[in-house]
Amino acid sequence: MAEFMDVHHNMKGLSEADLKAAHEADLAIQAEENVQFKQAWADPDSGTVFCLSEAPSAEAVQRIHERAGHLADEIHAVPLVV
Repeated sequence: MAEFMDVHHNMKGLSEADLKAAHEADLAIQAEENVQFKQAWADPDSGTVFCLSEAPSAEAVQRIHERAGHLADEIHAVPLVV
């Protein structure tokens, strides 16, 4: 499986509780697309959120985010990790 980093913009003011709830919404349905969300980070001042996942495709990642109510603005494959 490939790794992906997705980016969400325009989420200014996001709280830690908001980030946790969004991440848990993804986790609740991730198995339906064979996706594993590993970590999420947020900068509430800039409104940027980053999510790291393993998945069969970027489209599978986006389908989970869409169903959870927060489409990604960008999804990048991460072929090299150290």
